[in-house]
Amino acid sequence: MDKGAAHPGQLEVICGCMFSGKTEELIRRLKRATYAKQRVQVFKHALDDRYDELAIASHSGQKLPTIPAARTGDILGALEPGVEVLGIDEVQFFGPEIVPLLEGIAGRGVRVIVSGLDQDFRGEPFGPIPQLLARAERIDKLSAICTQCGRPATRTQRLVDGRPAPWDGEVVSIGSAEQYEPRCRDCHQVPGRPKTAH
Repeated sequence: MDKGAAHPGQLEVICGCMFSGKTEELIRRLKRATYAKQRVQVFKHALDDRYDELAIASHSGQKLPTIPAARTGDILGALEPGVEVLGIDEVQFFGPEIVPLLEGIAGRGVRVIVSGLDQDFRGEPFGPIPQLLARAERIDKLSAICTQCGRPATRTQRLVDGRPAPWDGEVVSIGSAEQYEPRCRDCHQVPGRPKTAH
């Protein structure tokens, strides 16, 4: 599809903490594109197999069939000709090479919609998300409800045996409500955070 096509390409980023409704919003946009009879293709990172290996799934139970991809090249290899809308869930798990790939796909006239965590459990920028945010035509940062105080939550609290995970813990650790909860800036805790961080 060229730049003069009826559906000009763009990059849309849906980001936020866990339990903020990112995947639900991604599914909503992709379903709308399907209803509009656009050719839609959906990917998610293969690491995320919490609810369904072959579907993106929200915490509320909504699902959409998808293709799991372990690396950026898997998306390129499986991308069908004539796709008008490309959706990718859990984009934070892909390496930096996802950025030029998605820029190139959007530049060919495809609407690219990605969702992912903008911060890791430490509150630090996560993977390629900052670069994607800088290049996106549309950005939606969603918040959840802090489990501690009820204020808007923008951070993801990782728990290990019910206690805040330390700064030096693994950055990538797949889990759900048993391991993570949304928290506001004040209630978010990261024991061992270096004094130079924040």
